[in-house]
Amino acid sequence: VIRELSKMYPAAHHQVPLQPGQPGKFTITESCDRIKEEFKVLQTQYHSLKLECEKLASEKTEMQRHYVMVSMFSGLQS
Repeated sequence: VIRELSKMYPAAHHQVPLQPGQPGKFTITESCDRIKEEFKVLQTQYHSLKLECEKLASEKTEMQRHYVMVSMFSGLQS
């Protein structure tokens, strides 16, 4: 699932390249900032997927209503 999401939303795996002269380890503040940024990206993706899921659920309900109506109409025709 995570691999599929990373393909759909490649921005989630962005990494800041190290600048010349920058040490390889991050400070606690830098690490927290990166975690916050990543959390915001994931939160945005979650919200987008949640809306898409709600839309699909609504479409499914509508299709089921149409199916019932067509089935009832077909039953009246016979």
